[in-house]
Amino acid sequence: MKVLVTGAAGFIGSHVVEALRAAGHEVTGLDRRPGAGHVVGDVRDADVLAGLLRRVDAVSHQAAKVGLGSSVADLPDYTSVNVHGTAVLLAAMAEHGVGRLVLASSMVVYGEGAYDCPRHGRTRPGPRAREDLARGAFEPRCPSCGAELAPAAIEEDAPPDPRNVYATTKLAQEHLAANWARETGGTPIALRYHNVYGPRMPRDTPYSGVAAIFRSALEAGRAPRVFEDGRQRRDFVHVRDVARANLAALGSHTPPGALTACNVASGEPHTIGEMATALAAAHGGPDPVTTGEYRLGDVRHIVAAADRATHELGFRARIGFAEGMREFAVAPLGTGDFSEGT
Repeated sequence: MKVLVTGAAGFIGSHVVEALRAAGHEVTGLDRRPGAGHVVGDVRDADVLAGLLRRVDAVSHQAAKVGLGSSVADLPDYTSVNVHGTAVLLAAMAEHGVGRLVLASSMVVYGEGAYDCPRHGRTRPGPRAREDLARGAFEPRCPSCGAELAPAAIEEDAPPDPRNVYATTKLAQEHLAANWARETGGTPIALRYHNVYGPRMPRDTPYSGVAAIFRSALEAGRAPRVFEDGRQRRDFVHVRDVARANLAALGSHTPPGALTACNVASGEPHTIGEMATALAAAHGGPDPVTTGEYRLGDVRHIVAAADRATHELGFRARIGFAEGMREFAVAPLGTGDFSEGT
């Protein structure tokens, strides 16, 4: 198969390129940043896309501006890159008859994860109040009765609840891809990445994920600073597993004309405190510090139900938490923030 990979020089994109080529696919890469082996260009440039899409069968769309955003001033850039860029790409795919798309989406479209209330069953709490966070009450409560909630695995059919600009643009990408599919009969698969980590992850920037922040601190000889009480649960998935998920999606037989969304996760939830401790131990210290600090807009727990990716794509993660963290603790980091990775 001939595949165009956008964001090919980025953290995840570079691993996707390697996995596709290792499987025998012919890959063309596109990225804004200069580098060997890919076309330098912007996914928002229809003329560049026209020249590339004439000779491919499918697109793996990894290019995106990532992170939560640092202020409202980020809104135009996020929407330009993630929403407008995807719209330009889809229009060009329709024009040139490219009917298969793998879209890098994210767990952030869900907002908070799934929870069970002992009285009301499955429920989705709203954003946590500043006054609760300030007094160290980090666990969300049932919006109906105020009872403590038990975290559960979130499935792809859960209602979306994006809570920052990045999440909003990821959901917009999915909606655009679904519209493209209905109009063209195309086959889009949205891979909702959970917390991706691994070699070449970008260093600490205002847009970095927590794994990169901790890893950068350790490299600088500083203790990782764990917010809240460190008991926030996540699903940390290795970047090579994410690349394998892209490979599986390109070869899958999902129905055309509609969007298929799949969680891409390890199936092994761990707390952020556990992740910081594992990284610090493998790196040789210093030990993490739990600060009690918080950020408005952060979610408490979000872990994935990973069954759909197995059933629809034949994908299951292979790299376990302990193995992956040992590698990541000493792996080289990348640069920049213009690549997918939640």
